[in-house]
Amino acid sequence: MDLVRFREVVRQAQEPQGYFFNADEALVTELLEALVVNKDRYGYMSCPCRLASGVREKDRDIMCPCVYRPPDVMEYGSCYCGLYVSAAYKAGEVPKRQVPERRPPQNVI
Repeated sequence: MDLVRFREVVRQAQEPQGYFFNADEALVTELLEALVVNKDRYGYMSCPCRLASGVREKDRDIMCPCVYRPPDVMEYGSCYCGLYVSAAYKAGEVPKRQVPERRPPQNVI
């Protein structure tokens, strides 16, 4: 699947749930490209901002969209890697802050 089509499929699946792509187009493109690379590499789309083990079961929590996205977006307006943001964040109504890592240390490689 080409990147333009992939982007549109993801957008259509996520926006109705209240998750929008970051306004930083370069960042979004870079992250989407990395998701495709990880899909080819591991057989699943692991979050490009975290180191995957290559073992699907161990990485289930960081498969995009990761399980940490909802609390990150709720609290900070953005997910850890910055791909997904809330409508308020995208509109500039939420201050941009660094999102801390929520993944438990025992899950990190």
